[in-house]
Amino acid sequence: MLWGAVLVAIWFFGGEQLGAVFGLPPAAPDAQPIIGVTVFLSAPFIWFYIYFWVGILLFYFFWRWYSPHLWQTWSVLGSGLILFVTNFSVQVQIAVNDWRGPFYDMVQQALTTKGSIQTTDLYWGVVDWLGLALTSITVGVLNLFFVRHYIFRWRQAMNDFYVSQWPRVRHIEGASQRVQEDTMRFSSTVQGLGVNFIDSIMTLIAFLPVLAVLSASVTALPIVGEIPYPLVFAAIAWSIFGTVLLAVVGIKLPGLEFRNQRVEAAFRKELVFGEDDETRAQPLTLRELFANVRKNYFTLYFHYVYFDVTRYLYLQADVIFPTLMLVPTIAAGTITFGIFQRILGAFVQVTQSFQYLVNSWPTIVELLSVYKRLRAFEAAIYGEELPDIDKHYLERQRQGEEPATLEQP
Repeated sequence: MLWGAVLVAIWFFGGEQLGAVFGLPPAAPDAQPIIGVTVFLSAPFIWFYIYFWVGILLFYFFWRWYSPHLWQTWSVLGSGLILFVTNFSVQVQIAVNDWRGPFYDMVQQALTTKGSIQTTDLYWGVVDWLGLALTSITVGVLNLFFVRHYIFRWRQAMNDFYVSQWPRVRHIEGASQRVQEDTMRFSSTVQGLGVNFIDSIMTLIAFLPVLAVLSASVTALPIVGEIPYPLVFAAIAWSIFGTVLLAVVGIKLPGLEFRNQRVEAAFRKELVFGEDDETRAQPLTLRELFANVRKNYFTLYFHYVYFDVTRYLYLQADVIFPTLMLVPTIAAGTITFGIFQRILGAFVQVTQSFQYLVNSWPTIVELLSVYKRLRAFEAAIYGEELPDIDKHYLERQRQGEEPATLEQP
Protein backbone atom coordinates (compact mmCIF):
# COMPACT_ATOMS: atom_id res chain seq x y z
CA MET A 1 0.00 0.00 0.00
CA LEU A 2 2.83 2.40 0.82
CA TRP A 3 4.62 1.61 -2.42
CA GLY A 4 1.38 2.08 -4.32
CA ALA A 5 0.91 5.49 -2.70
CA VAL A 6 4.47 6.44 -3.73
CA LEU A 7 3.81 5.38 -7.33
CA VAL A 8 0.57 7.38 -7.44
CA ALA A 9 2.32 10.46 -6.03
CA ILE A 10 5.17 10.19 -8.55
CA TRP A 11 2.65 9.81 -11.39
CA PHE A 12 0.71 12.94 -10.48
CA PHE A 13 3.83 15.00 -9.72
CA GLY A 14 5.73 14.43 -12.95
CA GLY A 15 5.60 10.75 -13.79
CA GLU A 16 2.83 11.25 -16.34
CA GLN A 17 4.92 13.89 -18.14
CA LEU A 18 7.97 11.60 -18.09
CA GLY A 19 6.48 9.58 -20.93
CA ALA A 20 7.40 12.37 -23.34
CA VAL A 21 11.08 11.41 -22.86
CA PHE A 22 10.28 8.02 -24.39
CA GLY A 23 8.10 9.41 -27.16
CA LEU A 24 4.86 8.74 -25.27
CA PRO A 25 3.65 12.22 -24.23
CA PRO A 26 0.39 12.86 -22.35
CA ALA A 27 -2.59 14.27 -24.20
CA ALA A 28 -2.65 18.05 -24.61
CA PRO A 29 -4.95 19.85 -22.12
CA ASP A 30 -7.16 21.20 -24.94
CA ALA A 31 -7.17 17.98 -26.98
CA GLN A 32 -10.52 16.39 -27.79
CA PRO A 33 -10.94 12.92 -26.25
CA ILE A 34 -10.39 9.96 -28.55
CA ILE A 35 -13.75 8.28 -29.10
CA GLY A 36 -13.82 4.49 -29.21
CA VAL A 37 -11.60 1.57 -28.28
CA THR A 38 -8.49 3.04 -30.00
CA VAL A 39 -8.04 5.33 -26.99
CA PHE A 40 -6.50 2.38 -25.13
CA LEU A 41 -3.71 2.17 -27.73
CA SER A 42 -2.86 5.87 -27.55
CA ALA A 43 0.51 7.10 -26.29
CA PRO A 44 -0.68 8.18 -22.81
CA PHE A 45 -2.22 4.77 -22.16
CA ILE A 46 0.83 2.85 -23.39
CA TRP A 47 3.06 4.92 -21.12
CA PHE A 48 0.78 4.21 -18.15
CA TYR A 49 0.93 0.46 -18.85
CA ILE A 50 4.73 0.58 -18.83
CA TYR A 51 4.89 2.75 -15.69
CA PHE A 52 2.43 0.55 -13.79
CA TRP A 53 4.15 -2.76 -14.46
CA VAL A 54 7.67 -1.43 -13.92
CA GLY A 55 6.49 -0.23 -10.49
CA ILE A 56 4.89 -3.61 -9.66
CA LEU A 57 7.94 -5.60 -10.81
CA LEU A 58 10.34 -3.41 -8.79
CA PHE A 59 8.33 -4.20 -5.66
CA TYR A 60 8.06 -7.89 -6.56
CA PHE A 61 11.80 -8.44 -7.07
CA PHE A 62 12.68 -6.40 -3.99
CA TRP A 63 10.32 -8.45 -1.83
CA ARG A 64 11.56 -11.66 -3.41
CA TRP A 65 15.05 -10.69 -2.17
CA TYR A 66 14.03 -9.09 1.14
CA SER A 67 11.44 -11.60 2.41
CA PRO A 68 10.93 -14.62 0.11
CA HIS A 69 7.66 -16.44 0.61
CA LEU A 70 5.85 -19.36 -0.99
CA TRP A 71 2.82 -17.28 -2.01
CA GLN A 72 4.45 -14.00 -3.05
CA THR A 73 3.94 -14.51 -6.80
CA TRP A 74 0.18 -14.83 -6.37
CA SER A 75 0.11 -12.20 -3.65
CA VAL A 76 2.16 -9.47 -5.37
CA LEU A 77 1.83 -10.11 -9.10
CA GLY A 78 -1.71 -11.42 -8.75
CA SER A 79 -2.79 -8.36 -6.76
CA GLY A 80 -1.00 -6.16 -9.29
CA LEU A 81 -2.94 -7.72 -12.16
CA ILE A 82 -6.25 -7.26 -10.34
CA LEU A 83 -5.41 -3.60 -9.65
CA PHE A 84 -4.45 -3.09 -13.28
CA VAL A 85 -7.70 -4.56 -14.59
CA THR A 86 -9.70 -2.56 -12.03
CA ASN A 87 -8.11 0.65 -13.28
CA PHE A 88 -8.66 -0.42 -16.89
CA SER A 89 -12.36 -0.95 -16.17
CA VAL A 90 -12.59 2.58 -14.78
CA GLN A 91 -10.94 3.91 -17.93
CA VAL A 92 -13.51 2.04 -20.02
CA GLN A 93 -16.27 3.85 -18.11
CA ILE A 94 -14.55 7.18 -18.82
CA ALA A 95 -14.33 6.26 -22.51
CA VAL A 96 -18.05 5.41 -22.54
CA ASN A 97 -18.83 8.73 -20.87
CA ASP A 98 -16.73 10.58 -23.48
CA TRP A 99 -18.66 8.72 -26.19
CA ARG A 100 -22.01 9.87 -24.81
CA GLY A 101 -21.38 13.59 -25.48
CA PRO A 102 -20.90 13.65 -29.28
CA PHE A 103 -23.24 10.71 -29.91
CA TYR A 104 -26.26 12.16 -28.08
CA ASP A 105 -25.54 15.59 -29.54
CA MET A 106 -25.86 13.92 -32.94
CA VAL A 107 -29.13 12.34 -31.83
CA GLN A 108 -30.46 15.71 -30.68
CA GLN A 109 -29.42 17.39 -33.94
CA ALA A 110 -30.96 14.59 -36.02
CA LEU A 111 -34.25 14.91 -34.14
CA THR A 112 -34.44 18.69 -34.35
CA THR A 113 -33.06 19.32 -37.87
CA LYS A 114 -34.22 16.88 -40.50
CA GLY A 115 -31.42 15.55 -42.76
CA SER A 116 -28.60 17.20 -40.78
CA ILE A 117 -27.03 13.89 -39.71
CA GLN A 118 -26.13 10.99 -42.00
CA THR A 119 -27.31 7.55 -40.97
CA THR A 120 -23.74 6.23 -41.35
CA ASP A 121 -22.56 8.65 -38.66
CA LEU A 122 -25.10 7.22 -36.22
CA TYR A 123 -24.17 3.66 -37.17
CA TRP A 124 -20.47 4.39 -36.59
CA GLY A 125 -21.38 5.89 -33.23
CA VAL A 126 -23.06 2.64 -32.26
CA VAL A 127 -20.01 0.70 -33.52
CA ASP A 128 -17.77 2.80 -31.24
CA TRP A 129 -19.94 1.90 -28.28
CA LEU A 130 -19.97 -1.76 -29.28
CA GLY A 131 -16.15 -1.81 -29.37
CA LEU A 132 -16.00 -0.41 -25.85
CA ALA A 133 -18.63 -2.88 -24.62
CA LEU A 134 -16.87 -5.90 -26.13
CA THR A 135 -13.54 -4.76 -24.68
CA SER A 136 -15.10 -4.39 -21.25
CA ILE A 137 -16.78 -7.81 -21.43
CA THR A 138 -13.65 -9.62 -22.68
CA VAL A 139 -11.37 -8.13 -20.04
CA GLY A 140 -14.00 -8.65 -17.34
CA VAL A 141 -14.52 -12.35 -18.12
CA LEU A 142 -10.77 -13.06 -18.25
CA ASN A 143 -10.29 -11.19 -15.00
CA LEU A 144 -13.10 -13.18 -13.36
CA PHE A 145 -11.38 -16.42 -14.41
CA PHE A 146 -8.12 -15.23 -12.85
CA VAL A 147 -9.77 -13.94 -9.68
CA ARG A 148 -11.38 -17.33 -9.02
CA HIS A 149 -7.93 -18.95 -9.08
CA TYR A 150 -6.52 -16.10 -6.98
CA ILE A 151 -9.17 -16.58 -4.28
CA PHE A 152 -8.60 -20.34 -4.16
CA ARG A 153 -4.84 -19.81 -3.72
CA TRP A 154 -5.65 -17.45 -0.84
CA ARG A 155 -7.87 -20.10 0.69
CA GLN A 156 -5.13 -22.71 0.18
CA ALA A 157 -2.60 -20.52 1.97
CA MET A 158 -4.96 -20.07 4.94
CA ASN A 159 -5.86 -23.76 4.91
CA ASP A 160 -2.21 -24.86 4.95
CA PHE A 161 -1.46 -22.55 7.87
CA TYR A 162 -4.44 -23.62 10.01
CA VAL A 163 -3.90 -27.32 9.26
CA SER A 164 -0.27 -27.00 10.38
CA GLN A 165 -1.59 -25.59 13.68
CA TRP A 166 -4.47 -28.07 14.02
CA PRO A 167 -3.51 -29.42 17.51
CA ARG A 168 -3.86 -25.87 18.85
CA VAL A 169 -7.16 -25.02 17.19
CA ARG A 170 -9.08 -28.31 17.08
CA HIS A 171 -10.80 -27.55 20.41
CA ILE A 172 -12.36 -24.34 19.04
CA GLU A 173 -16.12 -24.71 18.46
CA GLY A 174 -16.83 -25.53 14.80
CA ALA A 175 -13.12 -25.89 14.01
CA SER A 176 -13.69 -28.11 10.99
CA GLN A 177 -16.20 -25.69 9.48
CA ARG A 178 -13.88 -22.74 10.02
CA VAL A 179 -11.04 -24.43 8.15
CA GLN A 180 -13.22 -25.91 5.41
CA GLU A 181 -15.73 -23.11 4.79
CA ASP A 182 -14.81 -19.86 6.52
CA THR A 183 -11.38 -19.62 4.87
CA MET A 184 -13.02 -19.61 1.44
CA ARG A 185 -15.69 -17.14 2.50
CA PHE A 186 -13.13 -14.85 4.08
CA SER A 187 -10.77 -14.79 1.09
CA SER A 188 -13.52 -14.26 -1.48
CA THR A 189 -15.28 -11.60 0.58
CA VAL A 190 -12.15 -9.61 1.39
CA GLN A 191 -11.06 -9.78 -2.25
CA GLY A 192 -14.45 -8.55 -3.45
CA LEU A 193 -14.67 -5.74 -0.92
CA GLY A 194 -11.06 -4.74 -1.55
CA VAL A 195 -11.47 -4.56 -5.31
CA ASN A 196 -14.71 -2.59 -4.97
CA PHE A 197 -13.01 -0.16 -2.58
CA ILE A 198 -10.07 0.37 -4.94
CA ASP A 199 -12.48 0.71 -7.85
CA SER A 200 -14.36 3.40 -5.91
CA ILE A 201 -11.16 5.34 -5.20
CA MET A 202 -10.00 5.10 -8.83
CA THR A 203 -13.43 6.14 -10.08
CA LEU A 204 -13.40 9.19 -7.82
CA ILE A 205 -9.95 10.19 -9.03
CA ALA A 206 -11.05 9.79 -12.63
CA PHE A 207 -14.59 11.24 -12.55
CA LEU A 208 -14.46 14.04 -9.96
CA PRO A 209 -12.47 16.28 -12.36
CA VAL A 210 -14.97 15.41 -15.12
CA LEU A 211 -17.88 16.36 -12.87
CA ALA A 212 -16.11 19.56 -11.83
CA VAL A 213 -15.68 20.60 -15.49
CA LEU A 214 -19.28 19.71 -16.32
CA SER A 215 -20.43 21.82 -13.35
CA ALA A 216 -19.65 24.89 -15.45
CA SER A 217 -22.74 24.08 -17.54
CA VAL A 218 -25.07 23.93 -14.52
CA THR A 219 -26.81 27.18 -13.61
CA ALA A 220 -28.03 26.33 -10.10
CA LEU A 221 -29.28 23.57 -7.80
CA PRO A 222 -32.81 23.33 -6.39
CA ILE A 223 -33.17 25.05 -3.00
CA VAL A 224 -29.41 25.66 -2.69
CA GLY A 225 -29.19 27.96 -5.71
CA GLU A 226 -25.88 28.95 -7.32
CA ILE A 227 -22.75 27.55 -5.65
CA PRO A 228 -19.23 26.66 -6.89
CA TYR A 229 -18.97 23.17 -8.41
CA PRO A 230 -22.64 22.36 -7.75
CA LEU A 231 -22.55 18.84 -9.16
CA VAL A 232 -19.57 17.85 -7.00
CA PHE A 233 -21.29 19.30 -3.93
CA ALA A 234 -24.56 17.48 -4.69
CA ALA A 235 -22.85 14.13 -5.31
CA ILE A 236 -20.83 14.27 -2.08
CA ALA A 237 -23.72 15.47 0.09
CA TRP A 238 -26.15 12.85 -1.26
CA SER A 239 -23.63 10.01 -0.84
CA ILE A 240 -22.70 10.99 2.73
CA PHE A 241 -26.38 11.14 3.61
CA GLY A 242 -26.96 7.61 2.29
CA THR A 243 -23.86 6.17 3.96
CA VAL A 244 -24.74 7.56 7.39
CA LEU A 245 -28.39 6.54 7.02
CA LEU A 246 -27.60 2.92 6.16
CA ALA A 247 -24.93 2.63 8.84
CA VAL A 248 -27.41 3.77 11.50
CA VAL A 249 -30.32 1.52 10.48
CA GLY A 250 -28.03 -1.50 9.98
CA ILE A 251 -26.04 -1.23 13.20
CA LYS A 252 -27.53 -4.41 14.75
CA LEU A 253 -26.98 -6.71 11.78
CA PRO A 254 -23.29 -7.72 12.33
CA GLY A 255 -23.97 -9.09 15.81
CA LEU A 256 -27.03 -11.00 14.63
CA GLU A 257 -25.13 -12.53 11.70
CA PHE A 258 -22.37 -13.64 14.06
CA ARG A 259 -24.91 -15.14 16.43
CA ASN A 260 -26.49 -16.91 13.47
CA GLN A 261 -23.22 -18.69 12.70
CA ARG A 262 -23.10 -19.90 16.30
CA VAL A 263 -26.56 -21.44 16.53
CA GLU A 264 -26.15 -23.05 13.09
CA ALA A 265 -22.82 -24.56 14.17
CA ALA A 266 -24.35 -26.00 17.36
CA PHE A 267 -27.20 -27.61 15.41
CA ARG A 268 -24.85 -29.00 12.74
CA LYS A 269 -22.41 -30.38 15.28
CA GLU A 270 -25.09 -32.30 17.16
CA LEU A 271 -26.26 -33.85 13.88
CA VAL A 272 -22.68 -34.89 13.07
CA PHE A 273 -22.30 -36.55 16.50
CA GLY A 274 -25.60 -38.33 15.90
CA GLU A 275 -24.20 -40.02 12.80
CA ASP A 276 -21.79 -42.11 14.91
CA ASP A 277 -23.42 -42.16 18.34
CA GLU A 278 -27.03 -43.28 18.69
CA THR A 279 -27.31 -41.54 22.06
CA ARG A 280 -26.70 -38.16 20.42
CA ALA A 281 -28.98 -36.05 18.22
CA GLN A 282 -32.10 -37.05 20.14
CA PRO A 283 -35.36 -35.42 18.99
CA LEU A 284 -35.70 -33.22 22.08
CA THR A 285 -32.14 -31.93 21.75
CA LEU A 286 -32.49 -31.31 18.03
CA ARG A 287 -35.79 -29.50 18.53
CA GLU A 288 -34.19 -27.25 21.14
CA LEU A 289 -31.22 -26.52 18.90
CA PHE A 290 -33.39 -25.85 15.89
CA ALA A 291 -35.61 -23.58 17.99
CA ASN A 292 -32.50 -21.46 18.60
CA VAL A 293 -31.82 -21.40 14.86
CA ARG A 294 -35.42 -20.44 14.14
CA LYS A 295 -35.47 -17.69 16.77
CA ASN A 296 -32.26 -16.13 15.51
CA TYR A 297 -33.34 -16.22 11.86
CA PHE A 298 -36.69 -14.63 12.64
CA THR A 299 -34.96 -11.88 14.63
CA LEU A 300 -32.57 -11.35 11.71
CA TYR A 301 -35.45 -11.20 9.23
CA PHE A 302 -37.20 -8.58 11.35
CA HIS A 303 -34.19 -6.28 11.47
CA TYR A 304 -33.55 -6.76 7.74
CA VAL A 305 -37.09 -5.53 6.98
CA TYR A 306 -36.52 -1.92 8.01
CA PHE A 307 -32.91 -2.04 6.76
CA ASP A 308 -33.96 -3.25 3.29
CA VAL A 309 -36.86 -0.75 3.12
CA THR A 310 -34.47 2.10 3.88
CA ARG A 311 -31.77 0.80 1.55
CA TYR A 312 -34.02 0.23 -1.46
CA LEU A 313 -35.86 3.53 -0.98
CA TYR A 314 -32.53 5.32 -1.02
CA LEU A 315 -31.28 3.42 -4.08
CA GLN A 316 -34.53 4.15 -5.96
CA ALA A 317 -34.28 7.83 -5.08
CA ASP A 318 -30.67 7.69 -6.25
CA VAL A 319 -31.86 6.95 -9.80
CA ILE A 320 -33.80 10.21 -10.14
CA PHE A 321 -31.67 12.42 -7.88
CA PRO A 322 -29.20 13.72 -10.55
CA THR A 323 -32.09 14.62 -12.90
CA LEU A 324 -33.80 16.42 -10.02
CA MET A 325 -30.63 18.43 -9.41
CA LEU A 326 -30.56 19.45 -13.09
CA VAL A 327 -34.18 20.69 -13.26
CA PRO A 328 -33.27 24.44 -13.11
CA THR A 329 -30.55 23.93 -15.75
CA ILE A 330 -32.84 21.93 -18.04
CA ALA A 331 -35.58 24.55 -17.70
CA ALA A 332 -33.08 27.28 -18.56
CA GLY A 333 -32.05 25.35 -21.70
CA THR A 334 -28.32 25.93 -21.14
CA ILE A 335 -27.10 22.38 -21.87
CA THR A 336 -27.39 20.03 -24.81
CA PHE A 337 -28.71 16.49 -24.65
CA GLY A 338 -25.14 15.15 -25.00
CA ILE A 339 -23.90 17.18 -22.03
CA PHE A 340 -26.96 16.07 -20.05
CA GLN A 341 -26.05 12.42 -20.69
CA ARG A 342 -22.41 13.02 -19.74
CA ILE A 343 -23.48 14.69 -16.50
CA LEU A 344 -25.76 11.77 -15.62
CA GLY A 345 -23.00 9.26 -16.39
CA ALA A 346 -20.33 11.08 -14.37
CA PHE A 347 -22.72 11.81 -11.50
CA VAL A 348 -23.71 8.15 -11.18
CA GLN A 349 -20.05 7.05 -11.18
CA VAL A 350 -19.11 9.54 -8.46
CA THR A 351 -22.13 8.84 -6.23
CA GLN A 352 -21.69 5.08 -6.53
CA SER A 353 -18.06 5.47 -5.47
CA PHE A 354 -19.06 7.50 -2.43
CA GLN A 355 -21.79 4.94 -1.72
CA TYR A 356 -19.27 2.15 -1.24
CA LEU A 357 -20.54 1.39 2.27
CA VAL A 358 -24.18 1.61 1.17
CA ASN A 359 -23.71 -0.98 -1.56
CA SER A 360 -21.34 -3.19 0.44
CA TRP A 361 -23.03 -3.16 3.85
CA PRO A 362 -24.65 -6.64 3.64
CA THR A 363 -21.29 -8.10 2.53
CA ILE A 364 -19.46 -6.27 5.31
CA VAL A 365 -21.92 -7.71 7.81
CA GLU A 366 -21.16 -11.23 6.56
CA LEU A 367 -17.42 -10.57 6.62
CA LEU A 368 -17.52 -9.39 10.24
CA SER A 369 -19.18 -12.62 11.34
CA VAL A 370 -16.59 -14.74 9.47
CA TYR A 371 -13.75 -12.62 10.82
CA LYS A 372 -14.89 -13.10 14.40
CA ARG A 373 -14.93 -16.87 13.89
CA LEU A 374 -11.44 -17.01 12.38
CA ARG A 375 -10.15 -14.58 15.00
CA ALA A 376 -10.60 -17.30 17.62
CA PHE A 377 -8.17 -19.46 15.61
CA GLU A 378 -5.59 -16.69 15.61
CA ALA A 379 -6.04 -16.21 19.37
CA ALA A 380 -5.52 -19.93 20.03
CA ILE A 381 -2.45 -20.11 17.79
CA TYR A 382 -0.70 -17.09 19.31
CA GLY A 383 -1.75 -17.71 22.91
CA GLU A 384 -4.08 -14.71 23.12
CA GLU A 385 -7.30 -14.49 25.12
CA LEU A 386 -10.24 -16.15 23.39
CA PRO A 387 -13.51 -14.30 22.74
CA ASP A 388 -16.04 -14.66 25.57
CA ILE A 389 -18.34 -17.03 23.70
CA ASP A 390 -15.45 -19.40 22.86
CA LYS A 391 -14.26 -19.37 26.48
CA HIS A 392 -17.83 -20.21 27.51
CA TYR A 393 -17.89 -23.15 25.08
CA LEU A 394 -14.54 -24.52 26.30
CA GLU A 395 -15.62 -24.24 29.92
CA ARG A 396 -18.70 -26.35 29.18
CA GLN A 397 -16.47 -28.90 27.43
CA ARG A 398 -14.13 -29.14 30.41
CA GLN A 399 -17.15 -29.84 32.62
CA GLY A 400 -18.02 -32.77 30.36
CA GLU A 401 -21.00 -31.07 28.76
CA GLU A 402 -21.76 -30.66 25.11
CA PRO A 403 -23.89 -27.52 25.12
CA ALA A 404 -27.34 -27.95 23.70
CA THR A 405 -27.53 -24.19 23.44
CA LEU A 406 -24.95 -21.50 22.99
CA GLU A 407 -26.12 -18.73 25.24
CA GLN A 408 -24.07 -15.60 25.63
CA PRO A 409 -22.34 -15.81 29.05
